[in-house]
Amino acid sequence: MPMNSYQNEEGNSLFKAGDMHGAVCCYTKALKLSDSKAESAVLYRNRSACYLKQEEYSKAEADASKALDTDPGDVKARFRRAQAFQKLCRLDQAFLDAQRCAQLEPKNKAFQDLLRQLGAQIQQKSVQLNSTDARVQQMFSLLLDASAKDSDRQKAAQNLVVLSREDAGAEQIFRNDGVKLIQKLLQSKQEDVVLSALRTLVGLCTGHQSRTMAIVNELGMEQLCAVMGSVASAVSLAACHLLQVMFEALTEGMKKEIRGKDEAILPGLKKILEVAGTVPELSEGPPLTDNSHMSCSVLLSKLYDDLKCDTERETFNKLCEEYVQQHFSRHGITGKLRAIQTVSVLLQGPSDVGNRTLEMSGMMDAVISLCASEDVTHQQVAVETLIHAAGKAKRASFITANGVALLKDLYKKSENDRIRVRALVGLCKLGSAGGTDFSMKQFAEGSTLKLAKQCRKWLCNESLPPTSRRWSVEGLAYLTFDADVKEDLVEDKNALVAMFELAKSEDKTVLFAVGSTLVNCTNSYDVEKPDPQMVELAKYAKQHVPEEHPKDAPSYVEKRLMKLLEAGVVSALVCMVKQESPALTDACRDCIARVFLALVERQEDRGTVVAQGGGKALIPLASDNTDGGKIKAAQALAKITITSNPEIAFPGERIYEMVRPLVSLLSLECTLLQNFEALMALTNLAGISERLRQKIIKEKAVPKIEGYMFEEHDLVRASATECMCNLVLSTEVQELYLATGNDRLKLLVLYSGEEDERLRKAAAGTLAMLTAEQPELCTRIPGTTTHWLEIIQSLLLCEISDLRHRGVVIVQNMMQAEKSLAETLMESEALEILSVLAKGGEGTPEPVSKIAQNCLDKAVENKPSVPALLSRLY
Repeated sequence: MPMNSYQNEEGNSLFKAGDMHGAVCCYTKALKLSDSKAESAVLYRNRSACYLKQEEYSKAEADASKALDTDPGDVKARFRRAQAFQKLCRLDQAFLDAQRCAQLEPKNKAFQDLLRQLGAQIQQKSVQLNSTDARVQQMFSLLLDASAKDSDRQKAAQNLVVLSREDAGAEQIFRNDGVKLIQKLLQSKQEDVVLSALRTLVGLCTGHQSRTMAIVNELGMEQLCAVMGSVASAVSLAACHLLQVMFEALTEGMKKEIRGKDEAILPGLKKILEVAGTVPELSEGPPLTDNSHMSCSVLLSKLYDDLKCDTERETFNKLCEEYVQQHFSRHGITGKLRAIQTVSVLLQGPSDVGNRTLEMSGMMDAVISLCASEDVTHQQVAVETLIHAAGKAKRASFITANGVALLKDLYKKSENDRIRVRALVGLCKLGSAGGTDFSMKQFAEGSTLKLAKQCRKWLCNESLPPTSRRWSVEGLAYLTFDADVKEDLVEDKNALVAMFELAKSEDKTVLFAVGSTLVNCTNSYDVEKPDPQMVELAKYAKQHVPEEHPKDAPSYVEKRLMKLLEAGVVSALVCMVKQESPALTDACRDCIARVFLALVERQEDRGTVVAQGGGKALIPLASDNTDGGKIKAAQALAKITITSNPEIAFPGERIYEMVRPLVSLLSLECTLLQNFEALMALTNLAGISERLRQKIIKEKAVPKIEGYMFEEHDLVRASATECMCNLVLSTEVQELYLATGNDRLKLLVLYSGEEDERLRKAAAGTLAMLTAEQPELCTRIPGTTTHWLEIIQSLLLCEISDLRHRGVVIVQNMMQAEKSLAETLMESEALEILSVLAKGGEGTPEPVSKIAQNCLDKAVENKPSVPALLSRLY
């Protein structure tokens, strides 16, 4: 047999056994070896069927199309393509394929059923589109009617936002010249209407590249940047959020060949740099809000991170350098200030680019020089740039050596609070260079505590502007690496409340500073514990060994967490998650997820976190975050789900959103503890309803759970088996055990005889349910192991009543399934054990004795000689 034929046969066998992944591998190998078009068409058709089972619908459609290219009359391939099109919501194409199948085989029920389904779906979609179209037209009419009430127009604008979030609604708005209407709305003097227009554009652009490109071309970056400079902070933030969504949509899947030109790679870069380089106190440049520079940093960073190759990154660098150089070389102080301000924004965003511009000839000298300027605006720009540069590796040592004296001088001698608070933050940043390493102190003992005390004083002073109070939180974000500072901060309830109120305010630039401060206070940062042997070697070699502060011990951390909860940390975090702002970056979300995980560490605190909205806030954090942040948020969700009633903690539809984050923890990249907690949480969910079990199955969790049933760690293995015990209530999972050629049933039988009580209960429980639902499996038990009878008898004899109960249920199911199996059991010691259990008495629960008696009654029914046999035993 040729190798490709062998691979095809092997693939067919694996497909029948339910191993889709293995079947795909075999068909793929066979395709590589095949040199016959007809043979390849069959292989593509077969692989398409696998992809359908795996819910890889795009791949299924592609393979079915390849099969049809060779043989247009292949009805199986066409049916599979129709199924794939249906799942991909390409209903018209699916209908044509299904119609063709029904014409070729009019009596085929599957073809007729699919055709009917598609007809109903197409009709429903048509009704929906017509309905949506009418709603869109109604909104447009109201918004364009100058005589309409303001309240009605505002309501129409809000409805437009809701419609834009639905696929059908977004498409109808776009097709009905909605962008031109939105352009008019952006010029409205009503803040609510402008906000609605921006949020509608977010709905139109999210995840839709071609629509976004058309909208950018129609509106123009000029107008979008102008809106971003609005004096109304809510409008400015919404415009920044829109630009971020647009960049994500434009860069997603953009082909490299069309990204070669600067215009394609860097849409609007120069416009963003214009905003970045604007100094509010100077007359040049667009109007700014407190959040504008931070928004520019986020957008520049996002744009830079999305570049795919070194050539594109080099182009980005050069454009930024050219812009900075162009202003820096201009005569007069204004040009230099614009250049330095741009560098400051770049250092906060794509820091590699910022470092390059900082290293340009004369730039650092100008920064140092302007720090000593008598003009407060000049000082402010220079000091902020110095602070942002201090955290960058290349410049940190230079600034530590030269900047400390300068900043101390400014802090002590300046008469302007704006300068003093910024100089203080610079000192905080330089003073925290050792991080959590207790032995690495930049300043004399007690200096960080004094700086922190001043930060708290600024923070609580409500007469200061929010921007100055925000800088005090920046200082605490650095100083709270020191455990003494953490302890002082959590004892100062007024400072905590002030920080939380600031986190809820309109100044979104403070979000990351608050998040970082809380991460430090809760010790939720990642710390690698050094190997003890390596520590001894380091000491012997007189190398530096990091030391942990005594007040960073778990007992101190636990008390700090309790103080934060008392001060209202949960409501602050929930409010931070809700912010519609570019300031809520992935790094910020990561901080919030870490803090939430620390807050739910103690079981008794989880109810408080859920009651204050923490559970709801964790769901988006588990899907939109850094990779590490997603895991932390998912683990926090798992902890809540384990100890709380999930239906109360996550009411309504929210409970179904829990499944994906929990399944994501079933990964080798996660720790065994995370695996264990995810399995426990999924067990709880799987026991609630069939709809939740279906959701777990759809998220492809079953193969992962099966994998953990082989884990060496007792708790993980037992929790995976418990999860499977609840999942076998679903027919799809039962079918996996019914499939031939696998050892799933054998594993359950063997685990029912293990010493580990938890594993044994889970396995025997799963076996009891499976044998009740699928009697055919009863007849297969004797073929799993020669010790099967011994294992069942040991369950019946077990002192643990739960295991005895499971044992009698399994025996009852086996006796009802097949007469010969019942005879085998009655000819063994099981008969005697059942007779003892049937009599009940002390230590035997009533349900166990009843089921045992049922087994004996069944035995008598099958074999009248059983009573005589029992009388001889006694």
